[in-house]
Amino acid sequence: LSDTLKKLKITAVDRTEDSLEGCLDCLLQALAQNNMETSEKIQGSGILQLFASLLIPQSSCTAKVANVIAEVAKNEFMRIPCVDAGLISPLVQLLNSKDQEVLLQTGRALGNICYDSHEGRSAVDQAGGAQIVIDHLRSLCSITDPANEKLLTVFCGMLMNYSNENDSLQAQLINMGVIPTLVKLLGIHCQNAALTEMCLVAFGNLAELESSKEQFASTNIAEELVKLFKKQIEHDKREMIFEVLAPLAENDAIKLQLVEAGLVECLLEIVQQKVDSDKEDDIAELKTASDLMVLLLLGDESMQKLFEGGKGNVFQRVLSWIPSNNHQLQLAGALAIANFARNDGNCIHMVDNGIVEKLMDLLDRHVEDGNVTVQHAALSALRNLAIPVVNKAKMLSAGVTEAVLKFLKSEMPPVQFKLLGTLRMLIDAQAEAAEQLGKNVKLVERLVEWCEAKDHAGVMGESNRLLSALIRHSKSKDVIKTIVQSGGIKHLVTMATSEHVIMQNEALVALALIAALELGTAEKDLENAKLVQILHRLLADERSAPEIKYNSMVLICALMGSESLYKEVQDLAFLDVVSKLRSHENKSVAQQASLTEQRLTVD
Repeated sequence: LSDTLKKLKITAVDRTEDSLEGCLDCLLQALAQNNMETSEKIQGSGILQLFASLLIPQSSCTAKVANVIAEVAKNEFMRIPCVDAGLISPLVQLLNSKDQEVLLQTGRALGNICYDSHEGRSAVDQAGGAQIVIDHLRSLCSITDPANEKLLTVFCGMLMNYSNENDSLQAQLINMGVIPTLVKLLGIHCQNAALTEMCLVAFGNLAELESSKEQFASTNIAEELVKLFKKQIEHDKREMIFEVLAPLAENDAIKLQLVEAGLVECLLEIVQQKVDSDKEDDIAELKTASDLMVLLLLGDESMQKLFEGGKGNVFQRVLSWIPSNNHQLQLAGALAIANFARNDGNCIHMVDNGIVEKLMDLLDRHVEDGNVTVQHAALSALRNLAIPVVNKAKMLSAGVTEAVLKFLKSEMPPVQFKLLGTLRMLIDAQAEAAEQLGKNVKLVERLVEWCEAKDHAGVMGESNRLLSALIRHSKSKDVIKTIVQSGGIKHLVTMATSEHVIMQNEALVALALIAALELGTAEKDLENAKLVQILHRLLADERSAPEIKYNSMVLICALMGSESLYKEVQDLAFLDVVSKLRSHENKSVAQQASLTEQRLTVD
């Protein structure tokens, strides 16, 4: 090797092709035997710089020079030296060659230099290598002989290494229109395992970028992937296709294309095959297939297509997952129902056809140390089903509140959040149910506790909203007393200062009802929570929404029945703030300001 390197220095200058070829053969042999050590010697000899001058299109040795570079660049420590030796520009020039072997070895050399190397990618980018490779892929796409397929595979691999984990280079390839070309390649060469695999890895790489989804949607990628998927028996290959399908299926247009291409049938078949297996691979595949199924149902069009008015085979199959003994299927089934329950028509149909009982049975199986994800999914489904007005009474009489209340002791914020949302949906405009729940001391005490869950804003917000809803929908003195005794008043007052107008409003309406129905009971708590000061702030703040100003004034009038609170109102000079609001652009606010001013003056 040492002799060859010395000889190569002389030969490179003389350019005698025969002896040059002998030297290159010797280097390739040494690299084949011990790549790392040989590469270290090549680097130490300073010969890399000479290679730049040997990469000439006319020479018969060019392909071998490129092959040597491809071999040394397999070592991480050689990639920057290859860039520093000025090899990138002459290699990119060689991409214009007509010689297939030169193209093959050049593609390998550039691909290996780019692998995990920022410097390599940058140099190829500056030399404009990507565009030439994409043009080659386009022009060679339809030729199916083995040598050409090998070249296409190398070029796909080179683009992969060039853009891997680099958003801006991936975006560049997408702008150059690489996606339609790769989809075409996949369709034409689906028999070639190596090339298919390269295309899949490239798709997986590009599909993460938002900008790629539009381009993918305009090709027949869904059809090609489903066709390929149906042919695969090996777990690893299916796994690769799944890795491309998941990010693509986030796009609604592609969801629909995948449904139309028959992906759902494939997924249902996998579920059927793997459901009773305890092999790790099968369990993983069952999870991936059922997760993907749920993802396809997140698109409105694809979901409606699969629902088929509740008569669809897919909907029926998903229903059968809920009573299964497999946690993963129970979870996917409940999530799928939650996705089907995204419009009123579907919700009404499902409730009329007994879905609620199935979900309650499922919840029942998970009360004691149950599976948190299944609890969360089943509660999500019930919450969505409770949105249409006609479903509320039916679900209440089916005993949904009792089923949900069993999870009051849960310490899991996601479960707490969905539990609260479900109860809030159920009691909306249902006075009797709201009264019954509002008198449930255990529930109210738990709500008050969750109103302080500062680490979980969602749980805190939902608890406040449910407290307010219990008062607003029941309009019951008993409910108010229960909430006062449990220490809930201060939370409703704090809720009036929320950054969300809808929550502020719900709080103010609940507080007005408290003041109208049970002012004596709540007086002390309202004082301690500094309600009057807060109302003054809300009225004086120009950013407060009209309905907030209106309800704050209604509440001020209601508070005048309490001596101590009225004194606070007088001390804070409310008249000034209220009289300014008489000329408010919102008619209701202006009218309420006049009324409030009269009350303040008369009193």
